[in-house]
Formats: sequence, structure tokens, C-alpha cells
Amino acid sequence: MNRDGARKSVWQDQVKSFSVTHPQASAYDVIVIGGGITGVSTALALQKAGKRCLLVEAANIAFGTSGGTTAHLNDFFDTSFAQAIKDFGLEKAKLFAQAGKDAMKIIQNNVKAYGINCDFEEKNAQLFAVDDKQADELDEMVKAAAQVHYQMKYISSINFPITFKKAVEISGQAQFHPLKYIKALAEEYISLGGIIFEGCICTNHEEHKDSIWVETSKGKFTAKQLVYATHIPHGINKLHFTNAPYRSYVLACTLTNGAYPDMLGYDLYDPYHYYRTHAVNGVKLLIAGGEDHKTGHANDTGECFSNLENYIRSHFNVDKVMYSWSSQYYEPVDGFPYIGVLPGSNGNVFVATGFRGNGMMFGSLSSKIISDLILKGSSSYEELFSPARIKPVAGFTQFVREQTTVVTDFIKDKFFTERIESFAAVDPGNAKVVKYENENYAVYKEINGKTHILKSTCPHAKCEVRWNSAEISWDCPCHGSRFNVNGNLLTAPAVNGLQKINEDDV
Repeated sequence: MNRDGARKSVWQDQVKSFSVTHPQASAYDVIVIGGGITGVSTALALQKAGKRCLLVEAANIAFGTSGGTTAHLNDFFDTSFAQAIKDFGLEKAKLFAQAGKDAMKIIQNNVKAYGINCDFEEKNAQLFAVDDKQADELDEMVKAAAQVHYQMKYISSINFPITFKKAVEISGQAQFHPLKYIKALAEEYISLGGIIFEGCICTNHEEHKDSIWVETSKGKFTAKQLVYATHIPHGINKLHFTNAPYRSYVLACTLTNGAYPDMLGYDLYDPYHYYRTHAVNGVKLLIAGGEDHKTGHANDTGECFSNLENYIRSHFNVDKVMYSWSSQYYEPVDGFPYIGVLPGSNGNVFVATGFRGNGMMFGSLSSKIISDLILKGSSSYEELFSPARIKPVAGFTQFVREQTTVVTDFIKDKFFTERIESFAAVDPGNAKVVKYENENYAVYKEINGKTHILKSTCPHAKCEVRWNSAEISWDCPCHGSRFNVNGNLLTAPAVNGLQKINEDDV
């Protein structure tokens, strides 16, 4: 399967198209936009319940974050129970803890019910503090976990060759091969009569009294309900101000001493490093990630890979780095995901986003929450994860920080772009946004001198894109839209690519 980056992830050998040439019908009960774990799981749940569903995917199944995940299945989350108690209170934190258990059950039940051969393994997880500050944080996490009846057990040794101050172990976690899992769900969905339409971009929707009109690059469809499983929907919405796009970096490598950890592992740095082992095509690999940063905010994304590799080599006996890739996720300002009715809609448009580093779990849980909202009219998590929720204290500082960054980036990139007299000023092998004759352009020049020129303004909210040297893409620092060197769209919320310019025309 293809994915939204130049680098290949460890999972991509699972290559299959599920698309029909064009759906014969134009009217459906539910249209799901996005073919990652959230969209496929939700479409399957609704199709199984008797709804007539169409799943629309801009590229191919698992093209986005699902094809670049490390597929840790942990029922504790990036937002700790301590933070959840502080911001939302003890009772809601208990419900948050239950969400993890329910998400795990959904995956386990799917694996069992459909006989999915996806390398699913139950694992224990270890959290370890490497300095005194992290040790204090870990103590807080353990204390809060006990308050929500979640067990973390202190241990005296860990499964990782890393010096630590304090550590805990958590049982009942898991891992799997994400594309084998998603592929199996998609096949089950099709067997139940569901339709998948790949290579089709949703460009807009209009809500009417009895239906929703969905406009796409391949024509118009109608539905009674619409689900955006694309992280952030198109247009400008409240969610664009309460979520921020981030990228994380991953290496998969062999070890010279064969000392592969048989547990899931996490330190408490910010951003943290995360570890697990998986055998791919008969080769055992250590999969390690970290170096997260806001999308478009690293001067040299290649350096992120170098930093991660240096860190991993300082602790593990690395033989060869077999795979390296990065992936995108969204950080909610208050730490909880947004799953439910899209703000501003009439109640029949749904969205799921803000999963932080827990996409496999919250993507699976979203299928339950959204299908319950559509089928039953309510969900036990409806209020907790409501996209329309307003919590003045929780996340307010982060909200101000993120929006200040967006405004600063917008102004700086618009008015302080480097001016050039000729595109020859961009050296071969380099890329930059430049101002030429009072217009901003994104210019990438290959080693052989071939020049790719694009208008640099993202069509979503008119921010200026920035170069991602590691993935050979132009990334928008405001809301996370991404484009390849030819201007073609890689990642929403934009629905159009960057305008391509002929060098002879400028």
C-alpha cells in the first residue's frame, strides 16, 4: 500500500486495491470519508448493523497515519490519568480509563470474530523514568492510576538496556500488524455489501433537511449521515483551532546481539521514546520512535532521523536500520480526543480526531462511539469526547500557545520570505519558499537541476508551506496539509493541491 510519505514504513508490503471503478449507486445511509483504521472500523460496524455504507478514500486504504503507526495497543494514554483528574475530575477520569479497556476489547473481539491473522500479541508494557524529575512524574501517574482503579506495578528491572531511576509494569497491553488488521476489516466490510471508493477526494458537503449532499472529485453522492475519519475535516471549523498537527519519527532496525525486548516500552521524556519488537517477513526488528515536533516546525527533518538513530544506537546494539519513516497525528488542546457530532452541523455529520499518539486505540473506539450515536442516538462517551465541549481551564494555555504560533507563522512566512532575482538562486538538491516578483513560490530543485515550482500558499487557510526534506514534501505548519513536489495533495484538511507553475511562465 502507498502512504503519504517518501519513506517506506515497515508495514507497506500489504498491497491491495479495494476500489470499485465507480459506485453504481449515488445514495447511501452513511458515507464515511477516510480509509484508515477509524474509517474502516466505523464503516464495518455500521454496515454490519444493516446500514448501507460508502467509504470514500482520497488515495488508498491506510494511506495516511494508519500506514505509518507503530501500532502500540495500550489502554493507558498519552494524556495521563493524573492530568485527566486535574482537568476533568475523578469521575470523568474513571470513564477515560474505561475507554482504553473498551478500545482494547473492540480490537480483540474483531481479531477473534473475523479470524484475523495480524500478528496480534498480548504484551506487558513498561514505563521508566530516567531522571529525578521523571521519577516524580511517574509517582504521580501511579497514584492517579490507583484512583481510577488502573493497576501499575513498580518493578526493579526493565526489559530495555536503558539506565533508569524508577519503573512500572502494566499487564494486558498488546501489539499487532496494523495493515493486516485493517485489510481484514475492509474485506469483511466488502463481504457485507459495503462499497469502498479509492482515489476519490471529498471536497465539500451540504446539509439539507432530509439528506447530506457530498461533493467529491468523482461526482456527487447523498447520505443520511456523514462521518469524517480524516483527522481534520475540510473547511475552517472549530476543530482547526483546538487541534495541532505533529510528526513523529520511527526506525526499524536489527540488533547484533539478538537482545530484542519482548515488551512495550516508554520513557517519560517530552517528547518520549517508544519501543517494541515485531517480526516482518521472518526478520525480527526493534521498532523505536520519538523526536516528535509540530508539523512544519523542524528546520531539518532529516536531522530528526539522525538524532533518533544516535539515541537508539547509544542504548541498543544496532546492526542495520532497515526502515525509517515519519507519520502525522493531532494533539488536542485539552488532552482528550474529539469524537462525535461535528461542531456547527445539524447533528448528522460526525468527526473523530485529536488522538495524540493513541490512534489505533481511539480509532477503534470511534467506531463504537459514532455507530452508537447513529444507531442508538447516544453513547456513554458522548459528553466526555464531544467535539463541541468547552472547558475554560483545561488546555487553555496550550490553546493560546498554538494559536499564537499559527498567527506568528502566518505573518512571518507571508512578509519575511527571502527575495530572489532568479530561480537559479536555488541550488540543486535544495528547496525553499522564496519571493520572486512579489509572489511567493515553493521551489524544489533536484540534483540534476530539474526544477519544481509551485505557488506556496496552502489552499486550506492560506498559510505558507514549508519544506520537509525527510519525506520530500511541502508541509503546512498551520493545520497540517501536506503536498508532494508536484503539488499533489498528500494530507488533508486541504482538498486541492498547490498550483504548479511552469518556469517559463514566471
